[in-house]
Amino acid sequence: MAEITQRDGAWSFDGEALRIVPGRDRGVHAVRQTLGELTVPLTALAGVAYEPGRKSGRLRLRLREGADPLLQATGGKLPDAADPYQLSVEPERRDLAEYLVDEVRRALTLEQVPPGPCDRYVLPGPSVPISASAGDATASFDGERVRLDWNWKTEESKKSGGPRSILLPDVEMVEWVPAAGLENGYLRFIVAKATATAAPKYDPHAVVLYGFKKDPLMALIAAAVVARMPHPGAPAKALPAQATAPEPPADTPPAGGDESDVDHDALLRRLRELGDLHRSGILTEEEFSTAKQAVLRRFSGA
Repeated sequence: MAEITQRDGAWSFDGEALRIVPGRDRGVHAVRQTLGELTVPLTALAGVAYEPGRKSGRLRLRLREGADPLLQATGGKLPDAADPYQLSVEPERRDLAEYLVDEVRRALTLEQVPPGPCDRYVLPGPSVPISASAGDATASFDGERVRLDWNWKTEESKKSGGPRSILLPDVEMVEWVPAAGLENGYLRFIVAKATATAAPKYDPHAVVLYGFKKDPLMALIAAAVVARMPHPGAPAKALPAQATAPEPPADTPPAGGDESDVDHDALLRRLRELGDLHRSGILTEEEFSTAKQAVLRRFSGA
């Protein structure tokens, strides 16, 4: 077990997952506090680094593309203070930080976690129901619909339509853009059968963000919705049966290889699937061991 505790949080790694607990210090960003404890499976990680600094260092996780709905929704634009995958490290804790980095890297190598993008979300995203107030609205999401309630800052023509309710199946895309310089940011829900040509100030499906401290809380609303939408990297749906090429007879090996090659490939895939089920907690240690031995017996006889 590798672990490190600092004022803004604690990280611990047990070889299979990294547990992130936000600190209780008043200076810990509201995004981290709202997210609460996170468990990041090893399969979600692309890397980890310790970055030394003049006064303090920093641990930084790098997740695989598409593993986390929060990073998917924000495009990596969260401010450092709100980023749950960073941890400030005091100089006297540098050895602990470097030890944790070594342990995570060793596990990534041993488990041969692929560095490429994911085709599903490995992390669940923020819990629902969730609500946040920032900019010109309060946004809430209960897992089925988004509700936007306007405040005194809302432009009158936008407010005149009353609160906006958007069903999840109607959402085609979610955009979260932070304020930058003199430009306002926004959270926008692009809805089926509606065009997003209006500026966020006038768009009844958008929240304007003015660059205040609470703005990143709207990213949590975006992430909670994105987590329940189809993953952008998910495999395309299979074509109807009549449109697919006919399968070769069961006793005919595919061209370019013999039957034993196919069996070996299938068994290797099954071993990987069993490992994923075990790491996700679906299979117990005993169930995993029994299934693994059965596959290995078939492997030796193939």
